[in-house]
Amino acid sequence: MPLLNKVRTAVPGGPGGDTASSLSRLRSALTLFFALDGFLFAGWVVRIPAIKQQTGASASDLGLALLGVSAGAVVTMTLTGRLCRRHGSHAVTVATAVLLSLSIALPALTRSPLALGLVLLVFGAAYGGINVAMNSAAVDLVAALRRPVMPSFHAAFSLGGMLGAGLGGLVAGGVSPTAHLLGLTVVGLLLTAVAGPVLLRQPSPAPPEATPAAERRRGRTGSRGLVVVFGIIALCTAYGEGALADWGALHLEQDLDAHPGVAAAGYALFALTMTVGRLSGTALLERLGQTRTLVAGGATAAAGMLLGALAPSVWAALLGFAVTGLGLANIFPVAVARAGALAGPSGVATASTLGYGGMLLGPPSIGFLADWFSLPFALTTVAVLAAGAALIGYAVRNAQASPTGGAA
Repeated sequence: MPLLNKVRTAVPGGPGGDTASSLSRLRSALTLFFALDGFLFAGWVVRIPAIKQQTGASASDLGLALLGVSAGAVVTMTLTGRLCRRHGSHAVTVATAVLLSLSIALPALTRSPLALGLVLLVFGAAYGGINVAMNSAAVDLVAALRRPVMPSFHAAFSLGGMLGAGLGGLVAGGVSPTAHLLGLTVVGLLLTAVAGPVLLRQPSPAPPEATPAAERRRGRTGSRGLVVVFGIIALCTAYGEGALADWGALHLEQDLDAHPGVAAAGYALFALTMTVGRLSGTALLERLGQTRTLVAGGATAAAGMLLGALAPSVWAALLGFAVTGLGLANIFPVAVARAGALAGPSGVATASTLGYGGMLLGPPSIGFLADWFSLPFALTTVAVLAAGAALIGYAVRNAQASPTGGAA
């Protein structure tokens, strides 16, 4: 019997009780993988300055080497969708978690920019692969639970990132990059050994090919365009994340004369409110539904970013960053969940690739616009795209009937 039917008939002490318990364990295991992904990636990011010095890379050399992460991720995201359909998203999640844990140690072993770029291709491939695989597994679990719990997984990613960055900052002064990143490998492999068997014991739900023929025909004709639409919504959100990560502190320090410590706190505040927003995302979706969550989130982020970009004082700008984080928090998880519900792993792969493209597009776009106009003006594009996400979400409201229990 399919998982979904078992959950529907589950009652305390009844035949479906074991299934409900197994889905609870599965949710815990997936949450751990999301947190591990954020933890490992943040641990790598905080050691980039030390790796730059170790390899003797110039700023341009480092920029080219870092493209390896992006190139590996974007290429692999598309391929991972096919692997998930063939082998199941659970098995692919575990395999890519092992690869990510092993590959994070490789940058510390390099001594040249070329070698760094090559190993970052591997790291990026693992990072892109696990993001598609675990989101695909999460989409299946959301459907089985019939609750819109996708934001909770992304909250775990954010919490893992904050923990990884904080730990990395603490050890950066006294622990070598090699020891730190090798330590992350050990942590990653241990956590995968703990959570992996839970995923491997439970097969992924049947692939789209197992659905009735009429439903398959409907999916082919109508879902592909909608998947791209939800991918564009993800892109609009990720654009803002990338822009604030790279340019938020500079705006506070350069344009508003903020102390460097206060300026550095700008992105931390943004990340914190985004995490808080995601922790409350399930309740928000159950109360408002997907359309209103997308529209309210996009409008809130647009208003917050206009304040953050154009405010005349540091504290008003910080408030704007905080509001932007709350607004953007649940747009990406909802967009990926809808793409996955429409087209399975392929939908997750498409939406994730577009979203990741937005994160890559944001920083250089802001840089060019800042050169041509000004940095505050450039940052208003984050507000424009957030508002665009809200409008697109409203435009496709009729396609957002949710199988997860949240009203459209």
